[in-house]
Amino acid sequence: MNELKGRVALVTGGAVRVGRVLALSLARAGVDVAVHHNRSLAEARETAFAISELGARATLVQGDLVDADAPARLLAEASAELGPVDILVNNASLFDQGRFAATDLAAWSRMQRINLRAPLLLSQAFAAALPADREGDIVNLNDIHALRPRADYFAYTQSKAALHDLTRNLALALAPRVRVNEIALGAVLPPASPPESYAHVSRDALPLRRFPTPDDVADALLFLLGCRAVTGQTILVDGGEHLSA
Repeated sequence: MNELKGRVALVTGGAVRVGRVLALSLARAGVDVAVHHNRSLAEARETAFAISELGARATLVQGDLVDADAPARLLAEASAELGPVDILVNNASLFDQGRFAATDLAAWSRMQRINLRAPLLLSQAFAAALPADREGDIVNLNDIHALRPRADYFAYTQSKAALHDLTRNLALALAPRVRVNEIALGAVLPPASPPESYAHVSRDALPLRRFPTPDDVADALLFLLGCRAVTGQTILVDGGEHLSA
């Protein structure tokens, strides 16, 4: 991945969990990384230190993605510290349970703002700031249930289904200079605070008989960044769960 060396990435939700692994994988490939966080300051500092230990530059950008003004500010702050951002990884996401009958407007709106509106506004700010002589990449982190809806996560899967369509629309709107793809995750990690009725898929139910790991997700990210002929695509990193009945 030597072609990635010297590029600059913004990873939303990059301080913890899958986002941290993505940020570190980019750093290993020679990418300088702006680590976005909201309330995970200590973890963000640890991630930034780990990035610097890998020989890449790092900076922290903080913001609540519910705020419509946050995306443009985050891009501006990242660029001011590291130079023009040419890789955007929309990783931050809100995950919550709720059936249709229990979904109120407040819960619906918050889910849409973080899981759909924030990636849109970040992508707009990214495209507007990308230097005219540079190409860029946007990679959205999605969920296999964007393609296989679940009634017990009604607002969540609706927001992720919309993100799937947004990815494809952005791929058309921003071509040819910006490639836009997504990685749809299966059961990579359980939620940090799982709902009481949360059910993790059985390993034996997966065709590959193994759960995907954050490192598997990072491998998919590096593939997408290294393949200049791919845009508008969804890579399913789910151990084959999408093939199960």
